[in-house]
Amino acid sequence: MPFVRIDAHGTDAARLDALGRAVHDALTETLGIPPDDRFQVLTGHDGTGSALRHDDYLGVHRDEGIVFVAITLRSGRTTAQKQALYRRIAELAQDYAGTEPRNVFVTLTENSDADWSLGHGLAQYVS
Repeated sequence: MPFVRIDAHGTDAARLDALGRAVHDALTETLGIPPDDRFQVLTGHDGTGSALRHDDYLGVHRDEGIVFVAITLRSGRTTAQKQALYRRIAELAQDYAGTEPRNVFVTLTENSDADWSLGHGLAQYVS
């Protein structure tokens, strides 16, 4: 049950949708997330009312095509699975939305079963 936030600079609804599909497809392919398990917040930033800031940290040159992807999910994935996820998100973001892989910045935050309520005020993952 990942929760995904995608923030992109200067983008339209079609690009946001393509980025959302790229992340979701990567999650299903690499981590086995069910196809109907999609919970995303997609936000475009125009540089005036809202903005994204970035630098060339660790020698990765980023530009106005920057996309921040923040994924919260239950813990339990291996480092290899996470690396495959990052790689696949970058590939699909390029294929679906024309985003340069160098501009795809991904963070994962893991938590436990008790940290989720999927509706009705219940913690569905807690027995």
